Amino acid sequence: MSTKADNRHLYLKVIERIKEDIKNGIYTEKEKLPSEFELSKSMGVSRATLREALRILEEEHVIIRRHGVGTFVHTKPLFLSGIEQLNSVTKMIQQANMVPGTIFLSSQVITPSDEDIARFRLEPEQELFYLERVRTASGTPVVYCLDTIPMDILPNSFCHEQESIFDLLEKNSGSVISYAVADIEPIGYHDTISPVLECEPETSLLLLKQTHYNQHDEPVLYSLNYFRADKFRFHVVRKRF
Repeated sequence: MSTKADNRHLYLKVIERIKEDIKNGIYTEKEKLPSEFELSKSMGVSRATLREALRILEEEHVIIRRHGVGTFVHTKPLFLSGIEQLNSVTKMIQQANMVPGTIFLSSQVITPSDEDIARFRLEPEQELFYLERVRTASGTPVVYCLDTIPMDILPNSFCHEQESIFDLLEKNSGSVISYAVADIEPIGYHDTISPVLECEPETSLLLLKQTHYNQHDEPVLYSLNYFRADKFRFHVVRKRF
């Protein structure tokens, strides 16, 4: 077997060993791993082989390396969802067998911007309802939500203090969310939002921007949802045509 093949075999073995140690509880979530010198010595491999294994483990979100501090076991995401599946945050939390909750931060009626007018196909005099919330999973803050809804589709008697905006629209306006056009953007630490979500400095966020349409192809909800990247993992199924 060639040296190249041997090296590949070795770093794969290191990857398997570290994953197995994490699975068996030798290293727990957020725990700092031994130094590169100690790990390479205990596993009987070179520092170069170990670094290649750590690089791949970091790409797979098994570990996280903090410059000048060390290497730590990454937290496992609590919520896994296909980005092609249109679920409310409430349903995602429930599917993880956790209890959804809401911290209401603010709500107000606002004048639409030019972007809002184009997005919702509004007349300039029409107004929007703006809602700012933090969604919790069994008491842990996990998503920061900013939702905008045209006032014209909401009855005067509606109550926004319920968990699901989807349910609110369906019960109060007859609008059933059928599909959404979404953009997802990874962002780093946010000075305002990250502390509210109780994020560590190295914890990134996933910003999901979505315009939701009802059964009549009418835009009825625009959402900016900031997900904790250590709690949520989105994937997409791609098919070849």
